[in-house]
Amino acid sequence: MKIPGQTLVALFVLIPAIAVANPPPRFPAASVWHQNIAAAPLDPNSSAMINALIGLGGWGNGNKFQIDFSLQTFPDAPAGSPMVSIVPHHEEGEYYDPDCEDLPASMPVPAGAAFEGQSGLSCDNEGEDCHLLVRQGNLLYELYSGNYSAGVLDARCLVIWQLSAVYPPEGRGEHCTGADAAGFPIAPLLVNADEVAANVGVADSDLGHAIRFVLPNGRMATDASLGGVGGRLYVRPASHAGGPSGPSNTVPYGVRMRLKSNFNMSGYSAAGQVILRTMQRYGIVLADGGDIALTFETDRYTTAKWSTLGITSQTFWNGANGSTAVLVSHFDVINTGPRIGETWECVRSTVVVSDLIFANGFESSP
Repeated sequence: MKIPGQTLVALFVLIPAIAVANPPPRFPAASVWHQNIAAAPLDPNSSAMINALIGLGGWGNGNKFQIDFSLQTFPDAPAGSPMVSIVPHHEEGEYYDPDCEDLPASMPVPAGAAFEGQSGLSCDNEGEDCHLLVRQGNLLYELYSGNYSAGVLDARCLVIWQLSAVYPPEGRGEHCTGADAAGFPIAPLLVNADEVAANVGVADSDLGHAIRFVLPNGRMATDASLGGVGGRLYVRPASHAGGPSGPSNTVPYGVRMRLKSNFNMSGYSAAGQVILRTMQRYGIVLADGGDIALTFETDRYTTAKWSTLGITSQTFWNGANGSTAVLVSHFDVINTGPRIGETWECVRSTVVVSDLIFANGFESSP
């Protein structure tokens, strides 16, 4: 993530719950992303990994638990939206195969859709991540390193998620990347202004899903003894590691961290407390490399607005209203299984949706 979050004026107010106007894409309740981990056992090395991450500088951007509001998900592309063909990255002819959808492939691009941090369909995919996220019915299209020109989208990856599917532990496939380097879906792990607003005023409420976060590559673990390329490694729920380059004793790609139950939420707005409770019950998952730790969805497509909710890019670290800054030391590491050496040899999984079978993203016979 390279685009810093916008700075907004903090308004710490209590607002009534509203109907969700733009519900974020979500997987079934049995999905790993909706697993309540409030009582899950800790990794045996939790304290050591947390201390190592603190020693490396903690969160990125000066150890600030800052929010990037640049990612945006087009909520539901209407039927008949133009289907645009995907071609390999225009500069290098690069496309992540077999990790991503087989080419030729296409995705809906409705009027009003826009790349991450942009107002339209132009993006500098040499200098930015350039994600394009579009939902259409039961399908979620996530494009990485893209740009629209001459009637086509050039990109390094297109992933199509089946929102009715409960994916296996290895997600779309062991050692397979996606629009995020960990192989995670992006949109379902973002925090959305409408879903937060719908929970404000509801006692003891949370968002019911894990939240995406990123760290600088030098703060994520490597270990040559696991046999991965360049010592790269990951843990579940990840299926891939990008470019970690840190020491072996720090947190790995895919780590799931849980905010401690005794964290002091006083001083936070009602909206902030909804998000913090979500971190206590569903955790944060390490999805990619970057400097701005948290990535929330822009309010471009939502009825609720972040400024009205009192959520700014600085909410969780600036100490406004006497609030406690959210530090790495306030988290524990959940035990999600052994570390896996990253071979970069993707083996795609088969996903069952109702009575159909999807292999490599395409329908086949059951």
